[in-house]
Amino acid sequence: MERSQKGFIPVMLTPFKNNGDIDYDILTQLTEIYLKAGSAGLFANCLSSEMFELEDDEKLQAIKHIIKVVNGAVPVVATGTFGGPISKQAEFVKKVSDTGADAVIIITSLLANEDEPDVVFNDRVFELFDKTGNIPLGFYECPVPYKRLLSPGQLIDFVNTGRVIYHKDTCLDINVVKEKLKAGDANPNFGLYDAYMGHAVKSLQAGSAGLSCIQGNFFPELIVWLCDNYADKTMEAEVNNVQQFLIDNMDVMHNVYPIVAKYWLTKRGLKISTITRRSVGVFSPSIRKQVEKLYNNYDHLQSNIGIKNYL
Repeated sequence: MERSQKGFIPVMLTPFKNNGDIDYDILTQLTEIYLKAGSAGLFANCLSSEMFELEDDEKLQAIKHIIKVVNGAVPVVATGTFGGPISKQAEFVKKVSDTGADAVIIITSLLANEDEPDVVFNDRVFELFDKTGNIPLGFYECPVPYKRLLSPGQLIDFVNTGRVIYHKDTCLDINVVKEKLKAGDANPNFGLYDAYMGHAVKSLQAGSAGLSCIQGNFFPELIVWLCDNYADKTMEAEVNNVQQFLIDNMDVMHNVYPIVAKYWLTKRGLKISTITRRSVGVFSPSIRKQVEKLYNNYDHLQSNIGIKNYL
């Protein structure tokens, strides 16, 4: 993904109507919110989108809708692998590419079982490459159905083919991230986007292309602000405050996600239902109370930094 500065790639939510259908009117508004906040791209049809709970035609229709709303303003990447024989996965990769997605994302845990060695995984990756022409691809170390992390060596080998331009990293280890960033040496169009906000500033400083995190579904403008200001020495105190805020509030944002993110957005004025298709637990009164506290804390932080509210 071509870039001139650090960027935020939101992992998009899927809004549903009360009858369980995708709410495309709200999806339009949500997409526009990400764009107005300054997002550098969008990650559609991902885990936050409840991709495993969508039918294939719903996945494709939602991706098409998002791309239509974006209208070329930023790149859109979208997941295209959902298990089964590589030939079957390759066919769906092509369908996702045909929607106009700028890159199709491979879920690392769906090319090999948890007990299968890296050599098997690698062979299947290259088989998928062979069966998908010149379609730009990316990787997502999705925690479902299990988390399969790429080693720095694997990522470098894959990027060196010229096919891989995006990687969403979930290793949670800044030293490993630094090694993975060497993959970009052979391909200037490649970008590693870190999902872990515990070391967001260190990751940006190390050379990550940007951030791609669930926190962006609460306050996308804050993640954009961090990408824009992490290296500004005059803003060092504010950057450190934002980093600590993200660390301190990580647990509440992961609790019964994505219900909690949808509830948060209702508080910010978006008329989105909290309905989800994925079973993530109960949005209890205690969790609601934690969200209310987070809302007040963010309002204070936002005022101190001077970030505009895009909702």
